[in-house]
Amino acid sequence: MPILYHQPNWDRGPLASAFEDPKVEQAVPGRSETLPASFPKEDQRRDATYDEFDGPHQFLDRPSTQTGILGEHDLPRAETHLLAQEQDIVLGKINDRLSQCAFDFVAKYQFPIPLEQDKRPIRIASDREWNEWVFLLKRLATKRRIPARVIYNGQIKQLVTILENSLEMRHAAKHQSRPLKDDRNVLQLISAGLQVGKILKDASCVSSLDTLYLETERLIRHRKADPGFPSEQG
Repeated sequence: MPILYHQPNWDRGPLASAFEDPKVEQAVPGRSETLPASFPKEDQRRDATYDEFDGPHQFLDRPSTQTGILGEHDLPRAETHLLAQEQDIVLGKINDRLSQCAFDFVAKYQFPIPLEQDKRPIRIASDREWNEWVFLLKRLATKRRIPARVIYNGQIKQLVTILENSLEMRHAAKHQSRPLKDDRNVLQLISAGLQVGKILKDASCVSSLDTLYLETERLIRHRKADPGFPSEQG
């Protein structure tokens, strides 16, 4: 919708004619230089598509032949020692524990939860998916509803980043037809959940996920030491 401005009823005179003359340059507030009152349409279209890569730039020398021949097949192979159902159990536990962590945090400090017509009011943690809890916490943080004193070490600026890092876990837990994740990735997802519990100062959540991490790591080590277990290479 175009923005309409009220045009004052200037007296007819030199000032009025100056505003009507497109050749007169108008001063831009806060800048010493002036810009013409109108620009050619060609310049406007060019400015809309122009970026810093269209200006002066450089290219780096191509890698040497020895380095350049390395491709995707040369990447170290990541091992997977957890079965699909075992991964589902681990990811489900992270999802449930983080949802409870968010529920307890919002309830403890009585943060407002906007009502939505297509969703029922929240009674228990599982009434919302983890990504919905993340969205709520991010909105509370960006609207400055969460005081720094309730966050670990007052790291309110780190809260949004830590929440976003945990979103992959929810996606993995929700889509069970996904490819198997390698061992390191599974442990990283647990670590991402640990960071959420830590920054929200939820000792119970941190303790639960720390136990889950140790149990999962122990199972992976046990499988690695078993020569009869067929580990998958990702």
